[in-house]
Amino acid sequence: MANLASTYRNQGRWKEAEELFVRVMETRKRVLREEHPSTLTSMANLASTFWNQGRWKEAEELEVQVMETSLRVLGGEHPDTLTSMANLASTYRNQGRWKEAEELEVRVMETSSRVLGEEHPSTLTSIANLASTYRNQGRWKEAEELEVQVMETSLRVLGEEHPDTLTSMANLASTFWNQGRWKEAEELFVRVMETFQRVLGEEHPSTLTSMANLASTFWNQGRWKEAEELQAPLLEICARVLGEEHPSTLTSMANLALTFWDQGRWKEAEELEVRVMETFQRVLGEEHPDTLTSVANLASTYRNQGRWKEAEELEVRVMETRKRVLGEEHPDTLTSMHNLAFTWKDQERWKDAIKLSKNCVRLRGNVLGVDHPDTISSASALSDWELDFGETSRKVP
Repeated sequence: MANLASTYRNQGRWKEAEELFVRVMETRKRVLREEHPSTLTSMANLASTFWNQGRWKEAEELEVQVMETSLRVLGGEHPDTLTSMANLASTYRNQGRWKEAEELEVRVMETSSRVLGEEHPSTLTSIANLASTYRNQGRWKEAEELEVQVMETSLRVLGEEHPDTLTSMANLASTFWNQGRWKEAEELFVRVMETFQRVLGEEHPSTLTSMANLASTFWNQGRWKEAEELQAPLLEICARVLGEEHPSTLTSMANLALTFWDQGRWKEAEELEVRVMETFQRVLGEEHPDTLTSVANLASTYRNQGRWKEAEELEVRVMETRKRVLGEEHPDTLTSMHNLAFTWKDQERWKDAIKLSKNCVRLRGNVLGVDHPDTISSASALSDWELDFGETSRKVP
């Protein structure tokens, strides 16, 4: 039963996986007791299914239980305990709780280094996780330093064609990407994609991810046609291999829609975005982070066509849902505040836009830091709007 549940999870069939994992967990609790390693594994599996549905609080509740039981029964240095800490840290990271994530990840990294050694795959994974938390806070240099270390060690110990080595290259490329170092990012992404194609084949999920990453690098350089040339076949392969409703298929559809969007091909973008949104709503539910992102993307397409009311309606919905589900200070919530402020500004609702933008700048400064690119972007927009509003007010007789 546990194997079938895992198969469902790997296919993105979360509800079916969840049903089976609940049955497995309850049976093991009754037969083996709560502290048995197999029971803890089943709890972790169920938490992972919640995690993949964006149900962070439910995932967190189980992961805290697993970690605390593992610490008590197995000890702080046992590999299963370290895995449970890493899982909880990942859930914190997805809620934008960077400090809590960082605290656990440093602990896991230091323990793994001491117990397993600097070059052990689990140690390298723990370093990569910490780097990801730094990257999400815009701490690019710290992230880069760790990612270079992971990549160089992986190349030496595992070889260039090992999946973990290729993942480490992709992570470093993402950090370059986030700093606008497109050429360095592109060079690594091409290397990763070509190696995955050769080693795992054209249709392997890792190959498809690497194609998406390279396409996104082209996209960020305004190389729309090259991005589209990768994204269109990628979407076709994902739909055929993974199915129309698989998260990766929907993500690739959303990415192609963005490429249409940036070329001003609004109708084509809208058509894809509506499909993505409706499928996410049906498969993942109204409140899943991916569903909310798809709603935000469609709102952005409406905004760029001057369809302010339709954009506003969707953006208010996204912002309010994110506040309730993720909390007011989550980075995704702050992004939705930023977007809604722009829609109000475009309707010349200056006071509403400025008030919301001030709140966004304050919260982004607190959560991400004043030097984070998102904080700077919001602060710059606010400054411009205050000047524009002042000039507009003076023109009124």
